[in-house]
Amino acid sequence: MALMDAKEYDPRPAQRRWRMLATAVLAVLAVAVYLYITRYDSEKKVINNFFHALEQKDFDAAYAIYQGDPDWKKHPEKYPNYSINQFKLDWGPQGEYGAITSHRVDCALEPPKKDFASPSGVVVVVTINNRSEPRSMWVEKKSRTVTDAPVRVECHGQQ
Repeated sequence: MALMDAKEYDPRPAQRRWRMLATAVLAVLAVAVYLYITRYDSEKKVINNFFHALEQKDFDAAYAIYQGDPDWKKHPEKYPNYSINQFKLDWGPQGEYGAITSHRVDCALEPPKKDFASPSGVVVVVTINNRSEPRSMWVEKKSRTVTDAPVRVECHGQQ
């Protein structure tokens, strides 16, 4: 085979490689964007479940979510600092919000780094009973317990 007998260059294999590489990069980018957008969905779900239970006046279920312990009734002495009776006073019809009939999760985000070196939870901002002043709730990442947020956070176009 002489030099002049070489095959003619076919650009299709190179184009195919570039297309496969571009597709892989776009797929990785799409997954990264999806994971970023949904990073706090589990904490939002905890708050949604909590308020749905309150709206249904199922205070035992709401307390279980609040404490992150579905079997709390088997060992109520484990929660002497915040008993079910105090919980009902705080979140029941005579509480700050009255009977809770609606809620809307406005956003969820980690607290500002200046306030926490390594935050163990997420602040979920929720509007209760269509009030103008939202409430910041804290959801622990590991235990999924709920408390009032130690810092007030505002949603600025975040979900």
